[in-house]
Parts: sequence; structure tokens; C-alpha cells
Amino acid sequence: MKISNLLAAAALAGVGLIAATGVQAETYEGVQAPVSGLNRADVQGEAMRAAHAPDQNVTRGSRGPETVELSGDRRPVKAQAIRAAAAPDQNVNPSSRVNSKLVSTMRNPVDVRAEIATRNSTRM
Repeated sequence: MKISNLLAAAALAGVGLIAATGVQAETYEGVQAPVSGLNRADVQGEAMRAAHAPDQNVTRGSRGPETVELSGDRRPVKAQAIRAAAAPDQNVNPSSRVNSKLVSTMRNPVDVRAEIATRNSTRM
């Protein structure tokens, strides 16, 4: 019984100590100082306009096809992509062995077809 009375007295003394010193709350200003030039009413107005904007929660692509502006002719880009896709050693990694060098032993099939096409066109 004496231990429980002692613990109760210590708890009450701790509560009394906290009450005697008083607890003060501080306002939190955040980690960084605000840098906006807008006041609270302007920000609230912006938020209301954004919240009431049409189609704001529509997933991408559901409004139809997206337009892409082309910056040049497609043919050279397409030819370069086909040549890269047909490269015979495109999946060979030169760093798979220490101090090794990658030397292509096969010709690109696109180059071979282009060479044959030019040979055939000059013969006619």
C-alpha cells in the first residue's frame, strides 16, 4: 500500500508542477517563410476557380487523341529507327567481359538491302 500511495503522491506533485509553470502554445510559422505576394482572399479565390474548372478530373486520353506537333520530316527518323531495330549486335553489351571491345562481325540488314537495291537500280 505504501508504494501505491507514494506513486500517487508523485503523480499529483508532477501535475501540480506542470500547472504551476504554465504551458504556453506557440504558433507554427512553417519551415520556410511564405514568399507569395497574394493575400489569403486571393489564394482562396484561385482555389475556388481551380476547384470549379471543367474536366479537371478526367483521365488523360479520354478527351480524344492528343495532338503532337511535328518538328520535321518523318522519313529520316523512321529510317533511323528501322536501322537501329535491325542492328545485328544491338543486344550485345561490350562491358560483359573485362577489357573487351565490341567489334561487329555482321553487317546491318538494312544496309545490305539498300546496297542490293542500288545495285539492282543501276543495272536496269
